[in-house]
Amino acid sequence: MKKWLVAMLFGSALVLGACGGDDGDDNGATSDTGNESGETASAVEDVYESSCAACHGADLSGGAGPNLAAIGADYSVDELKDIIANGTDGNMPAFSGKLSDDEIQQLADWLGAKK
Repeated sequence: MKKWLVAMLFGSALVLGACGGDDGDDNGATSDTGNESGETASAVEDVYESSCAACHGADLSGGAGPNLAAIGADYSVDELKDIIANGTDGNMPAFSGKLSDDEIQQLADWLGAKK
């Protein structure tokens, strides 16, 4: 039981540490203001980073969860939306109560394009 608790605490610390903070320094990067597709991509990437990257890797390469780099070749957007919303029988949790329907749709669309 102690090992499990230590593992959970360590895992939580890793997840929270990965979230990081915004120091306001974007090193001269241009803003997506006025670019609707850029804003959408940035918003989806932010949702992925905060909700998915801890298990699937910041670069979609996998980790605790499977590699998502080419997930769109294996699943349709509708299937991805269902998996994100309802989870799977394995380790994938349901995000329907944690993410909005719009965020789930954006993630499914974004991941569906990864082929």
